[in-house]
Amino acid sequence: MMSPPNLSTEQLELWEKNGYLIIPDAISPETVERLVRETRKLLDEFSLEGHPMTKFSTGGEDGSEDEKHVGDDYFLNSNDKIRTDAFDSTGTLIKPKAKAINKIGHALHALSPPFTSTTLTKRNCAIARSLGFRDPHVLQSMIIFKQPEIGGAVPPHQDSTFLYTDPPSAVGFWYALEDATLNNGCLSFVPGSHKSAAIKKRFVRLKEGGTGFEDVEEGKGNGVREKGGIEAAEVGEFVMGPVTKGSLVLIHGNVLHKSERNLSDSSRWIYTFHVIEGEYEYDEKNWLKPPEGGFSRLNDDT
Repeated sequence: MMSPPNLSTEQLELWEKNGYLIIPDAISPETVERLVRETRKLLDEFSLEGHPMTKFSTGGEDGSEDEKHVGDDYFLNSNDKIRTDAFDSTGTLIKPKAKAINKIGHALHALSPPFTSTTLTKRNCAIARSLGFRDPHVLQSMIIFKQPEIGGAVPPHQDSTFLYTDPPSAVGFWYALEDATLNNGCLSFVPGSHKSAAIKKRFVRLKEGGTGFEDVEEGKGNGVREKGGIEAAEVGEFVMGPVTKGSLVLIHGNVLHKSERNLSDSSRWIYTFHVIEGEYEYDEKNWLKPPEGGFSRLNDDT
């Protein structure tokens, strides 16, 4: 049964309490299949020739933020293109192409009709408005693959670190195209950490080229720091969040979340995009630049 077009009082209470919300059966099996077919088409069309063999991660493999991030034009200029991340940390393709690609992004919602029709919808607009958005804008749409046996772990992170507004406003819309299980790398969260873990660093384009982290100015970070925000390692225990295909997971930009390696023989494909508040400042330091004409808007009459 399809979920209602807006969030219920109970769902909003869970969102406020936990900083994430799982909505089963958010899109139909037919929509899932349509997105899977489009994904396979994109994989078939992707050519390895000329690929710069880049890798983009949320931080060090141990969860730290010291690891250098990709700073080349391939991903920095992906705001209005569909591009892939297909290689391991050494630049080696160790599986067949369709079994090795990690990501396709970052403009699927703008350039791929099946993803556009799933993203820029009245329902997603109603959800965003239920969460308090006045002018919701969509950016950074991606298919993320955890491939069988090689899908890597994603260390604890906060999405607002990478899509920073002042004040922070990012919310992830995470649609499962396959079952995400305890064995193939489902998400896990620290419930309530959006209230206690401030955004202390942000991911930026460096003046000297490439990307890196810089400290967020004292007093910012959604007001958490003023309330005695604590370090990420101290906020609490992670709770696993397995979901079935067709589910939507909403992810507050401040909530700590991660995923483990996929050591199973089952893949885990998901489609995700982020929404930010268009009335807040999204400045030139952000690594992902708005395309010509600006980020896509979610409208009530979409």
